[in-house]
Amino acid sequence: MPHDDFPAGTVWLVGAGPGDPDLLTHKAGRLIAAADIVFYDALVGPGVLDLIPDEADQISVGKRSGRHSRDQATIDRLIVAAARESRRVVRLKGGDPAIFGRTAEEVAACAAAGVPVRICPGVTAASAAVAAAGVSLTLRGAARQLTFVTAHARTGEALDLDWRALAAGEATLAVYMGRAAATLVMQRLLSAGRCADTPVLVVVNASLPGERIIRGRLSSLAFLVEAISADDPALLVIGEAVRPAVAPSMSPSVPVSMERA
Repeated sequence: MPHDDFPAGTVWLVGAGPGDPDLLTHKAGRLIAAADIVFYDALVGPGVLDLIPDEADQISVGKRSGRHSRDQATIDRLIVAAARESRRVVRLKGGDPAIFGRTAEEVAACAAAGVPVRICPGVTAASAAVAAAGVSLTLRGAARQLTFVTAHARTGEALDLDWRALAAGEATLAVYMGRAAATLVMQRLLSAGRCADTPVLVVVNASLPGERIIRGRLSSLAFLVEAISADDPALLVIGEAVRPAVAPSMSPSVPVSMERA
């Protein structure tokens, strides 16, 4: 296989998508197959990891629920060191590298070391979540704005967001890593004026065999996430765009529906 865009000593930051290997781009699959060493995140699906060549080194550098196997500075050093050994380096990131993926730090570290680095985009979790539920992130006339936020804050720091802007009625809000902060998100949005019956979609393990889809309304968000394990990635999507076109019980694409009376 030619490696014209992946010479030795190069780093590619590759989007692994939401987990299902069928949702990888062709380019991502080709880069993984050509890698000499792969540094991968905790949220990379097992089916994607199976595509790594047997002869390539695989190094987990994942961060999950506050448990960090490597800090970011260490990851940066490992990537740079591998490239300086004239290896083809893939940094495999769940979803899309440019969305809450710490990509800027890794690009900067490579650039500072004189290491060529490029980015291969991937399908982000929000896209996979609404696709699984058979809805959209936008809706003509009802959802003219789409905002991605992360509910993950540094230890000891408050989740400092512009809640009034996020509560805008004609907006869809996708909250990454949102399970632990679901109650706070609900309270802040309601206090900022978002309607209590705004539709909410919670998708756990989007695109994976254990995928769960939970529907409800904003005022029930704290209840909707109660049964979700701390180890299961969950994405919250809030807004009129995720209101089902048919009753959830009638839709084969929605295996789980929960709502507080």
